[in-house]
Amino acid sequence: MAQLRKQYSTAQIRNPLSIPSAEARRRKQKMTRMLFLLPAVCYMAFVYVLPIAYNLLISFQNYSLTTMANGNAEFIGLDNYIKILGNPLMINTIKNTALFVFFSILVQFSAGFALALYFNRRFPLSRFLRMILLLPWLLPLVVAATAFRWILSQTNGVLNEILLSLHLIGEPMGWLVTPGLALFSIILVNIWAGIPFNFVLLYSGLQDIPKDYYEAAKIDGASRIQTFLKITLPSLRHTIAVVLMLGFIYTMQVFDLVLGLTGGGPANSSQILSTLSYSFSFMDSNYGQGAAVGNLMLFVMMLFSLIYLRYGTKEDY
Repeated sequence: MAQLRKQYSTAQIRNPLSIPSAEARRRKQKMTRMLFLLPAVCYMAFVYVLPIAYNLLISFQNYSLTTMANGNAEFIGLDNYIKILGNPLMINTIKNTALFVFFSILVQFSAGFALALYFNRRFPLSRFLRMILLLPWLLPLVVAATAFRWILSQTNGVLNEILLSLHLIGEPMGWLVTPGLALFSIILVNIWAGIPFNFVLLYSGLQDIPKDYYEAAKIDGASRIQTFLKITLPSLRHTIAVVLMLGFIYTMQVFDLVLGLTGGGPANSSQILSTLSYSFSFMDSNYGQGAAVGNLMLFVMMLFSLIYLRYGTKEDY
């Protein structure tokens, strides 16, 4: 028996390829993982990377209907970016977008947080009321825009009829046709549509906080404000970061709501970056400048996403 073991060991030494080495096993495992990842990588490349790369290429070309037909788009470098940044309409659109995003996120988050804190308690009909709060989130924005276009109509709108019957206004107001009110009206409609999103995520975060924390704080004699500042807010730090980040991205991308309500008017007073990109591309047939506006939006959203990934996902130890 000892002689057989010795012969087997000698055969292994003479033929080391009979048993795979640790390096070969790791290489095989790595290749297997890469093969499993290949479908997802191909999907990401064709669905996300390729359109973004093509949009970036168009922004550096004089791309119009003519050049799209003959396939000879001239490379013009940064001219499209220089033109849109020097356009007074672009400056006004950036201001409108900043106001639209800031006030939408501020009110949506505040109202959603307040509702989440309120529904975190148990009371009759809480489940039914939570279901009702989700309805604005379930409606497509095109449908919401159509409904609010009728509600805010100056001639036969429901809102004007209610305000007139209560003697709060003397004449019908042009909520969607007055330059000073159009952007304000769009912000209100977007807030109405975005509150359920903030409410759902923050309510889920509140449900994950252990009840023992609040019981211990109550035993120690902590007030409601102290409990909120010392337990609720720190426990929701990551949830709040996710809600604000996603809210910023979704609000920057709002398009169908503005297009359905005002189309960016009147006199471009409610124009935001998403509708301006659409206007350049499909109304003026200047696809290069439209792509440049879209790339600027993408750059801003990527910048905020990188800030979140860099600072918003750190754990405190």
